[in-house]
Amino acid sequence: MSDRAGLTPLRPAEPRIVTYECSSDAMAAEPHALGADEVHIWYAGPLQTAFDEPAFRKLLSVDELARMMRFRFVDDRRNFLFGRGMLRILLASYLGASPAELLFAYSAYGKPGLATSSGGFEFNLSHSNGTLLIAISQRRNIGVDIEKIRHDIEINEIAGRFFSPAERQVLDQTFDHSLPDAFFRCWTRKEAWLKARGDGLSFPLSAFDVLDVQADGTVKLVTRPDPAEALRWSIFSIAAPQGYAAALALSN
Repeated sequence: MSDRAGLTPLRPAEPRIVTYECSSDAMAAEPHALGADEVHIWYAGPLQTAFDEPAFRKLLSVDELARMMRFRFVDDRRNFLFGRGMLRILLASYLGASPAELLFAYSAYGKPGLATSSGGFEFNLSHSNGTLLIAISQRRNIGVDIEKIRHDIEINEIAGRFFSPAERQVLDQTFDHSLPDAFFRCWTRKEAWLKARGDGLSFPLSAFDVLDVQADGTVKLVTRPDPAEALRWSIFSIAAPQGYAAALALSN
């Protein structure tokens, strides 16, 4: 296990963001320690990571297995199994617990958290096209999002529905060949912040901007109607596997 080369945290001094690529569930199960000022980012994917599907099934709760079976396609069920199994293994490796015995609780908007005492550990996960992203912190609300950069979607139509006027103006001025990258960088930042807040899409996507990288490297957040809300959060674009965009949001 090693720090992922090429990680460029947008505010390196505080917090310290450490990124790992996980090549096996055995690697994920090794004991891990999280410093109070650290955020650990984990990337893995079922196609790159060896995992025992029957063994992973034994880790999941009854409700997780039922949720998995609601997916129509085999690949989607396999990705869900891998994601929830790896989440349990990783969290247990930090907590010194058994992965199968972890209990989760969910907010009114579906954000998962540990149901039992966790020493202040917070986590969030996201997956896209078979790639899993898990972030773990202490005593900070946290949200992450990863997206496969696609070229087969109606970017302007989606941005017109969900982005703020300022964000749409920036996209309108972006060269066509750079448009997908710019769109997904913006989208992941917005999703990560909403997930960190924990209230889902009840906060309109058009009511805030995540446009600019500031001189200190953080993403500039502008919130409406309460501008002070932005002061309570930090947003980072983080390094991701080739062909993906990813972002992290944390409470200050």
